[in-house]
Amino acid sequence: MSDKLIKALAYNDEIRVYVVDATEMVQTGQSKHDTWSAATCALGRALIGTTLLGATLKGEDKLTVRIEGGGPIGYMLLDSNGKGETKGYIKNPHVSLPLNEKGKIDVREAVGTEGLLTVSKDLGMKQPFVGQVPLVSGELGEDFTYYMATSEQVPSALGLSVLVNPDETVKAAGGFMIQVLPGASEATISKIEDTISNLPLVSQLMDQGETPEEILNRLVTDGSARILEEQDVSFTCDCSKERFRDAMITLGEKEIQAMIDEDNGAEAVCHFCRTPYHFSAEELNEIKEEAQNA
Repeated sequence: MSDKLIKALAYNDEIRVYVVDATEMVQTGQSKHDTWSAATCALGRALIGTTLLGATLKGEDKLTVRIEGGGPIGYMLLDSNGKGETKGYIKNPHVSLPLNEKGKIDVREAVGTEGLLTVSKDLGMKQPFVGQVPLVSGELGEDFTYYMATSEQVPSALGLSVLVNPDETVKAAGGFMIQVLPGASEATISKIEDTISNLPLVSQLMDQGETPEEILNRLVTDGSARILEEQDVSFTCDCSKERFRDAMITLGEKEIQAMIDEDNGAEAVCHFCRTPYHFSAEELNEIKEEAQNA
């Protein structure tokens, strides 16, 4: 079953709710980057959070999230768009740490707390919108929540959850985002806060077989939720040999010639999906000619 995100309104349209099953997405990220437990949880939560932010965009609009907190995983870079396509990169994937005081995987220690969460949105304008906030937790759910409230001025709550198997594979992953809309009553806000504080981890609920719709009903306890849209989501990379070819042209004639002389070819590997692209000496000579003409 493919991953799915649902969008809904609730409580007399005072609240907007997003719920996502991102199990396959995070499994793909773990597999492509060969992440170990702490890195898996960090990358998985970042993928889920970025997907939830991407769900607020339209179609071809896209955003990039960079998270760097000074922890052993280094930095993470993630892209998503309004079509539910998300990809992610983690600098140091082989990070596994002792469990924290709650007996959980220590994402905070892996990410670190001395750094920034930066979101750049390409909305088809001349300049991208860029928002940046300091990391307040390192657990990432709280950090995305702080970003939404501070940078986008939208009071929100995000829950991001990844369940990892003993063999480092991903058992379940998912999350939610609740946004408080203008005019929401204090009673509604209080009810939502109480519900979130008592909600089990989304990944555990999904591991038990619950669907995004069932989790939505856990979040909206009065049954008022109206699903507006369902959307497939996935770990999707838009890299191609042609893109790498265009990038090589910008390297210049001398550097391309050095690749020919030293290695009789070149191989480029996508950071996000680890796909290799091989260029023969003949192809590099063609690229060099284009660089000369450019």
